[in-house]
Amino acid sequence: IAHTAIKNNNRGKFNLWLGITVALGAIFLVLQAEEYIHAYQHMGLTLESGIYGTTFFMLTGFHGAHVTMGTIMLLIQFLRGLKGHFNSEDQFGFEAASWYWHFVDVVWVGLFIFVYVLA
Repeated sequence: IAHTAIKNNNRGKFNLWLGITVALGAIFLVLQAEEYIHAYQHMGLTLESGIYGTTFFMLTGFHGAHVTMGTIMLLIQFLRGLKGHFNSEDQFGFEAASWYWHFVDVVWVGLFIFVYVLA
């Protein structure tokens, strides 16, 4: 939605939806931290607790690192957007961060299926 908005020179909609995306990225990271705490404290799940523990923490941990980087990248683009740095003809910085973010989204779909559904 943000990408379409900036292509249409709708700066308000762009900033709103990019801000929502950054907030959702931050919420995802908070929930992942809570999940890790619960898994460790209440379920005894660690990297050393067998193949599931190792796989769970490695896959979700690497994904979390990439979500962190994507959230930071989008936050920078959001701050730039608030300063008026993008328009319908010039938004490559935002587009590059958006491509990265969508790649991380697609990876999450696969991780979710393999770590939470099929496990």
